Amino acid sequence: MIHITYMGNMLLEIKGRKGKCRICNKESEFISDTLKVCLSCIRKKPEETKKITKNVHKKIREEFNLPGKPPKDKKGLQCKICVNECKIGKGKQGYCGLRRNINGKLETKEGILHTYYDPLPTNCCASWFCPGSKERGLSLAVFPFGCTFNCIFCQNWSHKYIERGDHIPIEQLLREAKDARCICYFGGTPEPQLPFLLKATKKILENVKLKICWEWNGTGNPNLVRKAVEYSYTTNGTIKFDLKSFDCNLHMALTGRANKRTLDNFQTIAEEYKKRDLLTATTLLIPGYIDKEEVEKIAKFISNLNTDIPYSLLGFHPDFKMIDMPITTRNQAEECYQAAKKYLNRVNIGNRHLLI
Repeated sequence: MIHITYMGNMLLEIKGRKGKCRICNKESEFISDTLKVCLSCIRKKPEETKKITKNVHKKIREEFNLPGKPPKDKKGLQCKICVNECKIGKGKQGYCGLRRNINGKLETKEGILHTYYDPLPTNCCASWFCPGSKERGLSLAVFPFGCTFNCIFCQNWSHKYIERGDHIPIEQLLREAKDARCICYFGGTPEPQLPFLLKATKKILENVKLKICWEWNGTGNPNLVRKAVEYSYTTNGTIKFDLKSFDCNLHMALTGRANKRTLDNFQTIAEEYKKRDLLTATTLLIPGYIDKEEVEKIAKFISNLNTDIPYSLLGFHPDFKMIDMPITTRNQAEECYQAAKKYLNRVNIGNRHLLI
Protein backbone atom coordinates (compact mmCIF):
# COMPACT_ATOMS: atom_id res chain seq x y z
CA MET A 1 0.00 0.00 0.00
CA ILE A 2 1.31 3.48 -0.86
CA HIS A 3 1.95 5.81 2.08
CA ILE A 4 -0.61 8.62 2.22
CA THR A 5 2.03 11.37 2.65
CA TYR A 6 3.90 10.12 -0.41
CA MET A 7 0.68 10.06 -2.42
CA GLY A 8 -0.13 13.60 -1.35
CA ASN A 9 3.31 14.92 -2.33
CA MET A 10 3.14 13.11 -5.66
CA LEU A 11 -0.25 14.64 -6.43
CA LEU A 12 1.11 18.10 -5.70
CA GLU A 13 4.04 17.49 -8.05
CA ILE A 14 1.88 16.47 -11.02
CA LYS A 15 -0.92 18.95 -10.44
CA GLY A 16 -1.28 21.13 -13.52
CA ARG A 17 1.05 18.95 -15.61
CA LYS A 18 0.02 18.40 -19.21
CA GLY A 19 1.49 15.87 -21.59
CA LYS A 20 1.53 16.43 -25.35
CA CYS A 21 0.63 13.96 -28.11
CA ARG A 22 3.31 13.90 -30.81
CA ILE A 23 0.74 13.01 -33.46
CA CYS A 24 -2.19 15.40 -32.95
CA ASN A 25 -0.42 17.93 -30.64
CA LYS A 26 -3.23 17.70 -28.10
CA GLU A 27 -2.22 18.64 -24.55
CA SER A 28 -3.78 16.99 -21.51
CA GLU A 29 -3.01 15.67 -18.04
CA PHE A 30 -4.22 12.33 -19.40
CA ILE A 31 -1.37 11.98 -21.90
CA SER A 32 1.74 10.20 -20.64
CA ASP A 33 5.01 12.11 -21.03
CA THR A 34 6.70 8.75 -21.58
CA LEU A 35 4.30 7.36 -24.18
CA LYS A 36 3.78 10.70 -25.95
CA VAL A 37 0.59 9.62 -27.71
CA CYS A 38 -3.05 10.05 -26.74
CA LEU A 39 -5.75 7.38 -26.62
CA SER A 40 -7.59 8.81 -29.62
CA CYS A 41 -4.52 8.57 -31.87
CA ILE A 42 -3.72 5.06 -30.61
CA ARG A 43 -7.18 3.97 -31.73
CA LYS A 44 -7.45 5.97 -34.94
CA LYS A 45 -3.85 6.18 -36.16
CA PRO A 46 -2.24 2.86 -35.17
CA GLU A 47 0.60 2.91 -37.71
CA GLU A 48 1.78 6.38 -36.66
CA THR A 49 1.44 5.37 -33.03
CA LYS A 50 3.52 2.19 -33.43
CA LYS A 51 6.48 4.13 -34.82
CA ILE A 52 6.59 6.21 -31.65
CA THR A 53 5.75 3.60 -29.00
CA LYS A 54 8.11 0.92 -30.34
CA ASN A 55 10.99 3.29 -29.80
CA VAL A 56 9.67 4.17 -26.32
CA HIS A 57 9.68 0.52 -25.28
CA LYS A 58 13.10 -0.09 -26.81
CA LYS A 59 14.66 2.74 -24.79
CA ILE A 60 13.04 1.60 -21.54
CA ARG A 61 14.34 -1.93 -21.96
CA GLU A 62 17.83 -0.69 -22.75
CA GLU A 63 17.91 0.86 -19.27
CA PHE A 64 17.72 -2.67 -17.84
CA ASN A 65 20.03 -4.29 -20.42
CA LEU A 66 17.11 -6.23 -21.91
CA PRO A 67 16.41 -6.83 -25.63
CA GLY A 68 14.18 -4.18 -27.19
CA LYS A 69 12.09 -6.89 -28.82
CA PRO A 70 12.06 -10.71 -28.81
CA PRO A 71 15.18 -11.87 -30.72
CA LYS A 72 14.57 -13.78 -33.95
CA ASP A 73 18.06 -14.88 -34.98
CA LYS A 74 17.68 -17.40 -37.83
CA LYS A 75 20.58 -19.44 -36.44
CA GLY A 76 19.58 -18.90 -32.83
CA LEU A 77 18.30 -21.37 -30.25
CA GLN A 78 14.52 -21.61 -30.03
CA CYS A 79 12.62 -21.03 -26.80
CA LYS A 80 8.89 -21.82 -26.73
CA ILE A 81 8.03 -21.24 -23.08
CA CYS A 82 6.00 -18.11 -23.80
CA VAL A 83 4.34 -16.26 -26.65
CA ASN A 84 7.54 -14.40 -27.58
CA GLU A 85 9.20 -17.62 -28.84
CA CYS A 86 12.66 -16.07 -28.91
CA LYS A 87 15.37 -17.39 -31.24
CA ILE A 88 18.47 -16.48 -29.28
CA GLY A 89 21.79 -15.99 -31.06
CA LYS A 90 25.17 -16.91 -29.55
CA GLY A 91 26.05 -14.73 -26.60
CA LYS A 92 22.60 -13.14 -26.60
CA GLN A 93 19.69 -13.28 -24.18
CA GLY A 94 15.96 -13.76 -24.55
CA TYR A 95 13.33 -11.07 -24.10
CA CYS A 96 12.66 -12.03 -20.45
CA GLY A 97 16.35 -11.83 -19.52
CA LEU A 98 16.37 -15.32 -18.00
CA ARG A 99 17.69 -17.31 -20.97
CA ARG A 100 21.01 -17.02 -22.81
CA ASN A 101 22.72 -18.77 -25.65
CA ILE A 102 26.07 -19.73 -24.16
CA ASN A 103 28.33 -21.33 -26.77
CA GLY A 104 25.38 -22.86 -28.60
CA LYS A 105 23.62 -24.10 -25.47
CA LEU A 106 20.45 -22.55 -24.05
CA GLU A 107 21.08 -21.78 -20.38
CA THR A 108 18.21 -20.77 -18.08
CA LYS A 109 18.24 -18.96 -14.77
CA GLU A 110 15.74 -20.92 -12.67
CA GLY A 111 14.23 -20.13 -9.32
CA ILE A 112 15.05 -16.40 -9.47
CA LEU A 113 12.40 -15.37 -6.98
CA HIS A 114 11.40 -13.37 -3.98
CA THR A 115 9.10 -14.89 -1.37
CA TYR A 116 7.22 -13.64 1.66
CA TYR A 117 4.13 -14.45 3.72
CA ASP A 118 0.84 -12.58 3.60
CA PRO A 119 -1.44 -13.02 6.63
CA LEU A 120 -4.89 -14.41 5.90
CA PRO A 121 -7.43 -12.91 5.42
CA THR A 122 -5.55 -11.19 2.59
CA ASN A 123 -6.31 -8.52 0.02
CA CYS A 124 -5.31 -10.46 -3.11
CA CYS A 125 -7.11 -9.77 -6.38
CA ALA A 126 -9.50 -12.67 -5.78
CA SER A 127 -10.22 -11.88 -2.12
CA TRP A 128 -13.64 -10.39 -2.85
CA PHE A 129 -15.01 -13.78 -3.92
CA CYS A 130 -12.46 -16.45 -2.89
CA PRO A 131 -13.34 -18.22 0.41
CA GLY A 132 -9.67 -19.17 0.87
CA SER A 133 -8.58 -15.54 1.21
CA LYS A 134 -10.81 -15.20 4.27
CA GLU A 135 -9.27 -18.14 6.14
CA ARG A 136 -6.89 -17.77 9.06
CA GLY A 137 -3.23 -18.53 8.51
CA LEU A 138 -0.61 -17.54 5.94
CA SER A 139 -0.41 -17.20 2.17
CA LEU A 140 2.99 -17.77 0.57
CA ALA A 141 3.58 -15.07 -2.05
CA VAL A 142 6.07 -16.17 -4.72
CA PHE A 143 7.40 -13.35 -6.92
CA PRO A 144 9.25 -14.71 -9.98
CA PHE A 145 11.57 -12.25 -11.72
CA GLY A 146 11.23 -11.67 -15.46
CA CYS A 147 8.27 -10.87 -17.69
CA THR A 148 6.93 -11.38 -21.21
CA PHE A 149 5.64 -7.79 -21.47
CA ASN A 150 7.15 -4.33 -20.96
CA CYS A 151 4.29 -2.47 -19.27
CA ILE A 152 5.17 1.19 -18.82
CA PHE A 153 2.78 1.39 -15.85
CA CYS A 154 4.13 -1.73 -14.08
CA GLN A 155 3.64 -1.61 -10.32
CA ASN A 156 6.08 -4.50 -9.71
CA TRP A 157 8.82 -3.40 -12.09
CA SER A 158 11.66 -4.60 -9.84
CA HIS A 159 11.27 -7.92 -11.69
CA LYS A 160 13.42 -6.41 -14.45
CA TYR A 161 16.48 -6.53 -12.17
CA ILE A 162 17.11 -10.22 -12.75
CA GLU A 163 20.48 -10.14 -11.01
CA ARG A 164 18.86 -8.90 -7.78
CA GLY A 165 16.53 -11.88 -7.43
CA ASP A 166 17.29 -14.59 -4.89
CA HIS A 167 18.04 -18.07 -6.18
CA ILE A 168 15.51 -20.19 -4.30
CA PRO A 169 15.67 -23.97 -4.90
CA ILE A 170 12.62 -26.21 -4.84
CA GLU A 171 13.59 -27.60 -1.42
CA GLN A 172 13.41 -24.13 0.12
CA LEU A 173 10.02 -23.42 -1.48
CA LEU A 174 8.77 -26.71 -0.05
CA ARG A 175 9.92 -25.72 3.46
CA GLU A 176 8.22 -22.34 3.17
CA ALA A 177 5.02 -23.86 1.75
CA LYS A 178 4.59 -26.08 4.83
CA ASP A 179 3.63 -23.00 6.85
CA ALA A 180 1.04 -21.77 4.31
CA ARG A 181 -2.57 -22.47 3.38
CA CYS A 182 -2.14 -21.24 -0.21
CA ILE A 183 0.52 -20.15 -2.69
CA CYS A 184 0.15 -17.18 -5.02
CA TYR A 185 2.56 -17.00 -7.96
CA PHE A 186 2.59 -13.49 -9.46
CA GLY A 187 5.35 -11.16 -10.66
CA GLY A 188 6.31 -9.79 -13.26
CA THR A 189 4.48 -12.76 -14.55
CA PRO A 190 5.13 -16.44 -13.77
CA GLU A 191 5.32 -17.56 -17.41
CA PRO A 192 9.09 -17.13 -18.07
CA GLN A 193 9.80 -19.42 -15.10
CA LEU A 194 6.78 -21.67 -15.53
CA PRO A 195 8.71 -24.95 -16.09
CA PHE A 196 10.55 -24.45 -12.78
CA LEU A 197 7.40 -23.36 -10.94
CA LEU A 198 5.49 -26.39 -12.21
CA LYS A 199 8.23 -28.73 -10.95
CA ALA A 200 8.21 -26.95 -7.61
CA THR A 201 4.41 -27.11 -7.36
CA LYS A 202 4.39 -30.84 -8.09
CA LYS A 203 6.90 -31.43 -5.30
CA ILE A 204 5.04 -29.19 -2.88
CA LEU A 205 1.69 -30.89 -3.46
CA GLU A 206 3.26 -34.28 -2.87
CA ASN A 207 4.02 -33.11 0.67
CA VAL A 208 1.59 -30.32 1.56
CA LYS A 209 -2.13 -29.75 1.13
CA LEU A 210 -2.81 -26.15 0.04
CA LYS A 211 -4.35 -24.02 -2.71
CA ILE A 212 -2.35 -23.06 -5.82
CA CYS A 213 -3.11 -19.67 -7.37
CA TRP A 214 -1.63 -17.88 -10.38
CA GLU A 215 -1.71 -14.17 -11.21
CA TRP A 216 -0.32 -13.68 -14.72
CA ASN A 217 -0.64 -11.91 -18.06
CA GLY A 218 -1.63 -15.18 -19.74
CA THR A 219 1.13 -15.44 -22.37
CA GLY A 220 2.46 -18.89 -21.51
CA ASN A 221 2.84 -21.84 -23.85
CA PRO A 222 -0.69 -23.35 -23.89
CA ASN A 223 0.58 -26.79 -22.83
CA LEU A 224 2.35 -25.33 -19.79
CA VAL A 225 -0.69 -23.19 -19.00
CA ARG A 226 -2.91 -26.29 -18.92
CA LYS A 227 -0.57 -27.97 -16.43
CA ALA A 228 -0.65 -24.90 -14.21
CA VAL A 229 -4.46 -24.70 -14.43
CA GLU A 230 -4.75 -28.34 -13.41
CA TYR A 231 -2.94 -27.61 -10.14
CA SER A 232 -5.35 -24.79 -9.36
CA TYR A 233 -8.35 -26.85 -10.43
CA THR A 234 -7.52 -29.77 -8.15
CA THR A 235 -6.61 -27.61 -5.13
CA ASN A 236 -9.52 -25.11 -5.34
CA GLY A 237 -7.17 -22.29 -6.27
CA THR A 238 -7.70 -19.44 -8.71
CA ILE A 239 -6.16 -18.22 -11.97
CA LYS A 240 -6.18 -14.47 -12.43
CA PHE A 241 -5.60 -12.98 -15.89
CA ASP A 242 -4.53 -9.37 -16.10
CA LEU A 243 -6.52 -8.23 -19.14
CA LYS A 244 -4.75 -4.94 -19.69
CA SER A 245 -6.83 -3.92 -22.71
CA PHE A 246 -8.86 -5.51 -25.48
CA ASP A 247 -7.77 -3.26 -28.35
CA CYS A 248 -4.50 -4.74 -29.64
CA ASN A 249 -3.09 -1.36 -30.71
CA LEU A 250 -3.66 0.02 -27.22
CA HIS A 251 -2.15 -3.12 -25.69
CA MET A 252 0.96 -2.76 -27.87
CA ALA A 253 1.31 0.89 -26.84
CA LEU A 254 1.03 0.17 -23.12
CA THR A 255 2.90 -3.14 -22.89
CA GLY A 256 5.06 -3.36 -26.00
CA ARG A 257 3.51 -6.71 -26.97
CA ALA A 258 0.27 -8.03 -28.51
CA ASN A 259 -2.55 -9.61 -26.49
CA LYS A 260 -3.77 -12.43 -28.76
CA ARG A 261 -2.14 -15.25 -26.75
CA THR A 262 -3.56 -13.78 -23.53
CA LEU A 263 -7.11 -13.76 -24.91
CA ASP A 264 -6.69 -17.21 -26.48
CA ASN A 265 -5.46 -18.77 -23.22
CA PHE A 266 -8.25 -17.10 -21.27
CA GLN A 267 -10.83 -18.47 -23.70
CA THR A 268 -9.31 -21.97 -23.57
CA ILE A 269 -9.51 -22.12 -19.77
CA ALA A 270 -13.05 -20.75 -19.74
CA GLU A 271 -14.18 -23.37 -22.25
CA GLU A 272 -12.29 -26.37 -20.88
CA TYR A 273 -12.73 -25.75 -17.14
CA LYS A 274 -16.27 -25.00 -16.03
CA LYS A 275 -15.51 -24.94 -12.31
CA ARG A 276 -16.93 -21.85 -10.60
CA ASP A 277 -14.42 -19.29 -9.33
CA LEU A 278 -11.41 -20.97 -10.93
CA LEU A 279 -10.93 -18.24 -13.54
CA THR A 280 -11.00 -14.51 -12.88
CA ALA A 281 -9.81 -11.31 -14.56
CA THR A 282 -8.67 -7.83 -13.60
CA THR A 283 -8.09 -4.58 -15.48
CA LEU A 284 -6.08 -1.62 -14.21
CA LEU A 285 -7.99 1.63 -14.80
CA ILE A 286 -5.24 3.87 -16.17
CA PRO A 287 -6.63 7.41 -16.53
CA GLY A 288 -6.56 8.62 -20.11
CA TYR A 289 -6.01 5.16 -21.57
CA ILE A 290 -8.32 2.55 -20.07
CA ASP A 291 -11.80 4.05 -20.28
CA LYS A 292 -15.35 2.70 -20.12
CA GLU A 293 -15.22 1.85 -23.85
CA GLU A 294 -12.22 -0.40 -23.30
CA VAL A 295 -13.70 -2.01 -20.21
CA GLU A 296 -16.94 -2.69 -22.05
CA LYS A 297 -15.04 -4.52 -24.80
CA ILE A 298 -13.26 -6.68 -22.22
CA ALA A 299 -16.48 -7.39 -20.32
CA LYS A 300 -18.25 -8.36 -23.54
CA PHE A 301 -15.42 -10.74 -24.43
CA ILE A 302 -15.64 -12.39 -20.99
CA SER A 303 -19.44 -12.59 -21.11
CA ASN A 304 -19.35 -14.48 -24.39
CA LEU A 305 -17.53 -17.21 -22.46
CA ASN A 306 -19.34 -17.09 -19.12
CA THR A 307 -21.29 -14.21 -17.56
CA ASP A 308 -20.40 -15.44 -14.05
CA ILE A 309 -16.62 -15.08 -14.39
CA PRO A 310 -15.54 -12.60 -11.65
CA TYR A 311 -14.09 -9.36 -13.06
CA SER A 312 -12.34 -6.74 -10.91
CA LEU A 313 -11.49 -3.18 -11.90
CA LEU A 314 -8.38 -1.92 -10.12
CA GLY A 315 -7.53 1.61 -9.11
CA PHE A 316 -4.31 2.93 -10.65
CA HIS A 317 -1.55 4.75 -8.84
CA PRO A 318 1.37 6.37 -10.72
CA ASP A 319 4.39 4.09 -11.00
CA PHE A 320 7.40 3.18 -13.15
CA LYS A 321 7.28 5.19 -16.41
CA MET A 322 3.78 6.55 -15.75
CA ILE A 323 4.74 8.31 -12.54
CA ASP A 324 3.34 11.55 -13.96
CA MET A 325 -0.18 10.26 -14.55
CA PRO A 326 -3.17 10.99 -12.28
CA ILE A 327 -4.77 8.48 -9.95
CA THR A 328 -8.01 6.76 -10.94
CA THR A 329 -11.02 8.80 -9.86
CA ARG A 330 -14.17 7.45 -8.27
CA ASN A 331 -16.11 8.72 -11.30
CA GLN A 332 -13.90 6.77 -13.73
CA ALA A 333 -14.20 3.63 -11.62
CA GLU A 334 -17.98 3.93 -11.41
CA GLU A 335 -18.34 4.55 -15.17
CA CYS A 336 -16.23 1.48 -15.93
CA TYR A 337 -18.12 -0.57 -13.33
CA GLN A 338 -21.46 0.27 -14.95
CA ALA A 339 -20.05 -0.56 -18.42
CA ALA A 340 -18.91 -4.00 -17.21
CA LYS A 341 -22.15 -4.71 -15.33
CA LYS A 342 -24.06 -4.54 -18.59
CA TYR A 343 -22.45 -7.84 -19.53
CA LEU A 344 -21.24 -9.57 -16.36
CA ASN A 345 -22.99 -10.66 -13.18
CA ARG A 346 -19.97 -10.33 -10.87
CA VAL A 347 -17.99 -7.11 -11.07
CA ASN A 348 -15.85 -5.56 -8.36
CA ILE A 349 -13.92 -2.34 -7.83
CA GLY A 350 -10.58 -3.08 -6.20
CA ASN A 351 -7.98 -0.80 -4.62
CA ARG A 352 -10.78 1.55 -3.50
CA HIS A 353 -8.41 3.19 -1.03
CA LEU A 354 -6.52 4.67 -4.02
CA LEU A 355 -9.51 6.34 -5.69
CA ILE A 356 -9.81 10.12 -5.53
